[in-house]
Amino acid sequence: MRIVVAGGTGFIGRALCQRLANAGHAVTVLTRDPETARGKVYHAVNIVPWQGFRGPTDNLAKALGECDVVINLAGSPIADGRWTPQTKDRLRKSREGTTTAIVTTLAKLNARPVLLMNASAIGYYGPHGDEELTEEAFSGHGFLAGLCREWEGAACAAERLGVRVVMPRIGVVLGRDGGALTKMLPIYRLGLGGPLGHGRQWMSWIHLDDLVELLMFLLNHAASGPVNATAPHPVTNAEFSKTLGQALGKPAFLRTPGFVMKLMLGEMAEELLLTGQRVIPRRAQSLGFHFRFPFIAGALNDLFR
Repeated sequence: MRIVVAGGTGFIGRALCQRLANAGHAVTVLTRDPETARGKVYHAVNIVPWQGFRGPTDNLAKALGECDVVINLAGSPIADGRWTPQTKDRLRKSREGTTTAIVTTLAKLNARPVLLMNASAIGYYGPHGDEELTEEAFSGHGFLAGLCREWEGAACAAERLGVRVVMPRIGVVLGRDGGALTKMLPIYRLGLGGPLGHGRQWMSWIHLDDLVELLMFLLNHAASGPVNATAPHPVTNAEFSKTLGQALGKPAFLRTPGFVMKLMLGEMAEELLLTGQRVIPRRAQSLGFHFRFPFIAGALNDLFR
């Protein structure tokens, strides 16, 4: 298949593009910085400049008019500091704005791709305590939930154009070369890691390899709508901290008080770090997807063996 990827130079995008190319697909990455992108993505991937929601859409229209599938992983990092008004605006535009630009361009084409796979996130559900959340659960409250609703709403507009839309709601992605672990590892390797706040908040995670394989799986199955992209066995933050310490051979009992995190990071700490969601990948499992790393210990041991 001919596949166009937005967000292909990111942590998830790089791994996915290499997997797609190795599987024999013709992959094109849309990027604002072609020179930098060439050093990041797999050598077999084609690079096309595009300024996202900010700029002209000529290159976008040409790329979309010549592809079978669009995969949109674009979005500014969500956990890079306090959520100032300017940060929130950037997060919205990089997600909902980019998705709207893609769908608006699709509407102008005579020949359209058959599938738009548009990333979302488990933040859609908002804080939910111990409740198990499948794809049928209602959206929650807070900035992240609202952001995900806007993001998914922009993607769903492509359904009116006859395009199948799949929205993987991605959890905390664990991999060697980016994502959440990159921020955690320096502290844990010093033996200074531990739970955040009370540690009872749920953490719905997925190994990067499983996420890439799940996205590959969804290319070839007639699923549409939201699909929870998380491992079948979420853990509490305290359990994750303990297991990460064991995988690294380091103690992990130094708790960071919640009030300290709120003072440092404000709303971002409250929504992203001190509360969580207990998400279950019911649709992926019902479709027959097999997780290579269903348990946190196996995932972390694989990453740090």
